[in-house]
Amino acid sequence: MTKISRVLVANRGEIAVRVIRACQALGLESVVAVSTADRDSLAAKLADRTVCIGPARALDSYLNVGAIITAALGTGSDAIHPGYGFLAEQPRLAKACHENNVVFIGPRAELIEKMGNKIVARQIAAKLGVPVVPGSEKVTSVQDAIETSLTIGFPLLLKAAAGGGGRGMRIVNHVSELAAAFEGASGEARTAFGDDTIYVERYIRNARHIEVQIIADHFGNVVHLGERDCSLQRRYQKIVEESPAPHLESLREQIRQAATKLARETGYQNAGTIEFIVDQDANRFYFLEMNTRIQVEHPVTEMITGIDIVREQILIAENRPLSLSEHDVHIEGHAIECRINAEAPEHGFRPSPGLIRHWRAPEGHGVRVDTHCYSGYTVPPYYDSLIAKVITHASTRAGAIRKMVGALACFGVDGIATTIPFLRFLINQPAFQNGKTHVRWIEDLIGSNPNWVHQLEKLEGDGHGQR
Repeated sequence: MTKISRVLVANRGEIAVRVIRACQALGLESVVAVSTADRDSLAAKLADRTVCIGPARALDSYLNVGAIITAALGTGSDAIHPGYGFLAEQPRLAKACHENNVVFIGPRAELIEKMGNKIVARQIAAKLGVPVVPGSEKVTSVQDAIETSLTIGFPLLLKAAAGGGGRGMRIVNHVSELAAAFEGASGEARTAFGDDTIYVERYIRNARHIEVQIIADHFGNVVHLGERDCSLQRRYQKIVEESPAPHLESLREQIRQAATKLARETGYQNAGTIEFIVDQDANRFYFLEMNTRIQVEHPVTEMITGIDIVREQILIAENRPLSLSEHDVHIEGHAIECRINAEAPEHGFRPSPGLIRHWRAPEGHGVRVDTHCYSGYTVPPYYDSLIAKVITHASTRAGAIRKMVGALACFGVDGIATTIPFLRFLINQPAFQNGKTHVRWIEDLIGSNPNWVHQLEKLEGDGHGQR
């Protein structure tokens, strides 16, 4: 067994705070690596020690492998937790940890590399008999894409092999759109990931995004912690997640077992998420991709299982066997998470960094808020705009929704614009309350409702949210 006593947190924002709290619960020392813009962050206040790793620009700090390794070695840290985003899904940091005898709290570098490439992951899934969306291998030209379209038909989706977060993706409805879409997708992929490899999939219109949380140790033990529905997205960015997924019926157990099989057969270790697309019209599911890290939305799974996933990540990194089997996982009730961003929805979701003059988060039984913000904190303009996650839990989905409605109504943030009114607007929609949504539902809702901004303004005036 590898003993960890001090963990360097190589991330920022709410996930840095989340990892620090897990370290505290385990009696471990925490060191947080910060950029110059995050010296006054909540993570910096909570950690046992703070070390500055570079300027505000992420490329010079949170994406700087050399600076992170130097910080770990200089502070005597036994391990590095990468959180999500930044270097969490890039094998470079995991490789550097191995080379410097620092424990990487996550899967091995070769697993990150293998499962992080969507083309390779599709091939592995297909070989194991897990359904994959009809599509192609790598396409290197517009002509390749045209030839593929003759086989799978339109609409189709161009996707970056190394992509994530919706970058390097284009929906194509007609062959005349392929040239511009191919250039746009490959160019965006090259800029975002340093890899312009593109592949093609059939685009499924009435789709839901379902993912399964798994944890696996170094001894071949794999356990799933149920599934999450992450269908509420805007521009491929998740906004609301919940667990268990509503109306999944006969596919639920098939999807869970497919995820477990993929993790087991690939020799996966640590926490990970297997993502699927569910074609609601055909009642079929397809493997989408694997995320080799902790997910933003992990709290909904923690709320329904009572399992601290970040704690499990650390214990697995110490080469300990899983302390639970699938029979020990009990899913109780329903949980919903809303992501709150520093954005102005009424102005095209324009980022809204700045000073938070007053911060009042909701409290109460079955209400959890993960955040790095507080009164007097300045949201920097350099990073992702996520400032908080509100999670509610109740014995039923309807109960979790009611708690979320109340939690968002009393969430007070003064000084910056937030997406709280927009989330209240979404949660109150009949289609959401009935669990009848899909991945394009938000775009369709906004497009068919020209008065949605006025409805947000009314909600803002009626509640105690962002002012």
